[in-house]
Amino acid sequence: MKSVSPRGCARGFAVGVLLAACVVDVLFSGSDGTSVLPTASPVWPTLGVLLVGLAAVLWPEGRRPDWLTPQVRTAVPALVSALYSVGSLVTLRANVFGPGEVVILLCLLFIAVRQCPPRAAWWCGALDAGALLVLPVRLLGPLDPGVLGFVVAGLVLIGLFAGLAVYLRTMDYRRTLAVSETRRSERVAIAADLHDFVAHHVTGILVQTQMARMMAQPRPQDLDPVLAGIERAATEALASMRRTVGVLRDTGEQADRRPVGDLAGIADLTDGFASPVQQVTLRRDPDVSDGLPHEVQAAAFRVVQEALTNIRRHAADAAHVEVRLRDDSGHLEVSVADDGRGGSQLPAAAHGGGFGLVGLKERVTALGGELHAGPRGGVGWEVRAVFPAEKR
Repeated sequence: MKSVSPRGCARGFAVGVLLAACVVDVLFSGSDGTSVLPTASPVWPTLGVLLVGLAAVLWPEGRRPDWLTPQVRTAVPALVSALYSVGSLVTLRANVFGPGEVVILLCLLFIAVRQCPPRAAWWCGALDAGALLVLPVRLLGPLDPGVLGFVVAGLVLIGLFAGLAVYLRTMDYRRTLAVSETRRSERVAIAADLHDFVAHHVTGILVQTQMARMMAQPRPQDLDPVLAGIERAATEALASMRRTVGVLRDTGEQADRRPVGDLAGIADLTDGFASPVQQVTLRRDPDVSDGLPHEVQAAAFRVVQEALTNIRRHAADAAHVEVRLRDDSGHLEVSVADDGRGGSQLPAAAHGGGFGLVGLKERVTALGGELHAGPRGGVGWEVRAVFPAEKR
């Protein structure tokens, strides 16, 4: 048996109250003082106005035709009600109105202010409010002193319903802005990830291509590992590009394919960086756990990735690179050190804009860590990051 939610119960109760109020309208308008049944002639115009209003308010959202826009829903019943009131004034015939029509017009005012486009909301809301304010004229005439009391009460109700609709519309707008800003920030972060991955792999392709050209003549037997590295780097670059572009596409689905790494991925990263002329050593202390928060592992992966990319760009003459992961009194320390002297044969266009370490420092400090990059005591360069290492 399907359970009924509190929201469904509240909606059902509101619909019941609205229908009961409309029944009261029909009974009042059709009463001639001789029978309980509504047999007097004014019942038919009142019934028509109520049916149009009920259709506009209660028509299920999933079954509405395309032409039944919020503007049509709120404008047509108000026009029908206003025309009925004007007709009563012209014919000098008093026709009663009841709570059903009042509630319908207030509901239409709420719908107009909250759902109609900004410009249409003004005139649709004004039309609903005007139809509500002229209801007393239908019964009492324009000169009756009692009209003023009805108008004041109508203005109060109009202010309450319109104010609530404006508040909810403002909340919807703020929620939309928050979602858009979150998506924009996430896409900017994903674009930065795309840059990191593709720059790393493509730089490796450039370096290994240069090595292949140098080995083609004197040492052809060493050419196959270099070509295999080029193939692997190109494949990984294309895979990273394809995953990230898939995330950036506006599919409306929850994206869980963001190309981030972890501590286990650092081993693959170092293996892919090694070449016949560059040795990479990964030293990981046994105390370093795989149970660290994922954002810390991803940031550590980025530190190693950015440092290796900078070695390819700015220290291609480095013969040995050491990557170290260790537990330093409850903190994860990640360091990448090389023995290069700053030699690089990459084209000037491949050197990058120098913003990699800036973005990396922001990522590390956002997690409460510290990042240091600078020359070593003798030769070479070292990048070192320290993260809080609370386990999950």
